[in-house]
Amino acid sequence: MTSRYDRSLPLTEEHEGVRVVRVPVAFRVSKGVIMPTFGFIATRLVRRHDVVSLHLPQFDAAGVAARARLMGKPCTLTYHCDLKLPAGPFNGFVNRVVDVMNYLAGLLADRVVAYTEDFAIHSPYLSRFAHKMVVIPPPVELPSATPEEVARFARRVGLDGRGPVIGMAARLATEKGVEVLLEALPRVLEVYPTARVLFAGQYQNVLGEEAYARRLAPLLERHRDRWTFLGVLSPREMAAFYPNLDVIVVPSLNSTESFGLVQVEAMLCGTPSIASDLPGVRQPVLQTGMGEIVPVGDPRALAEAILRVVSRRERYVRPREEIAQRWSTEQTAAAYEALFEQLLARAVS
Repeated sequence: MTSRYDRSLPLTEEHEGVRVVRVPVAFRVSKGVIMPTFGFIATRLVRRHDVVSLHLPQFDAAGVAARARLMGKPCTLTYHCDLKLPAGPFNGFVNRVVDVMNYLAGLLADRVVAYTEDFAIHSPYLSRFAHKMVVIPPPVELPSATPEEVARFARRVGLDGRGPVIGMAARLATEKGVEVLLEALPRVLEVYPTARVLFAGQYQNVLGEEAYARRLAPLLERHRDRWTFLGVLSPREMAAFYPNLDVIVVPSLNSTESFGLVQVEAMLCGTPSIASDLPGVRQPVLQTGMGEIVPVGDPRALAEAILRVVSRRERYVRPREEIAQRWSTEQTAAAYEALFEQLLARAVS
């Protein structure tokens, strides 16, 4: 069950054996949605199923968890990251309301799942539920691009082989730390005047980030010859994007980023990562050795790390099989299945 965020999508459909139920959206509030029929649909679905799996942060999660408790259905929740909306009285109020609803969902859930122990230990939310916490790594999959697809992508975005090519895959949003990379670029360009930045992801009309985009505009204008926005890419295009990079950077600024799945996607393609020293976000690099960690919000440190990695890139690369095994879908699915079976067995006894 999810929101029907795009009215062109059907209310229900089967996708690779999964029945997707979308709840109509009446209107939006900040980055959230209001769905008047959510409760009715949730009640019907909880009643029909054996286990409830919630994903937070989510305002509606507490109501679903309460339905599961009342109907005697085991309930798990996976906490993906914190919610921190842009500054402002209204957004502050929304943040507090969602925090309360997340907390209630945690109280009602039987188990709380985190991506990494690192993030869980440092998260004020997750630390409250340490007694019911389980760590299950996220699944990361990416199709393999052929050499021809990689070369075609390079031509499409105007790469001429001079590089180095620095990548970033994110929304143009406050918490992503785009300005840290922009401020690091002058130092990189001192050493590599032909360096390029490729930015994959939504960069126009990002909900709630209009002021941030305006703030970045002068810096982006200054580096317009070195910085290319690619927009949202398909999985196949992303598979051709990563091999064209010398390094990917994840300069996130706060706990709204808890892991940075794009790091693993890049690593699957042989591309090292440079990540902020944030709980969870640093784990892909720490677990694989495939990159470097830099202090949060430090452009100078980021620039020097980029220079080190691109100059000795071969030292950071690990086999694709090693990365794929660590974050495989099969491993994650097996862990969730074991958790559900454990909770069902306890409910029966």
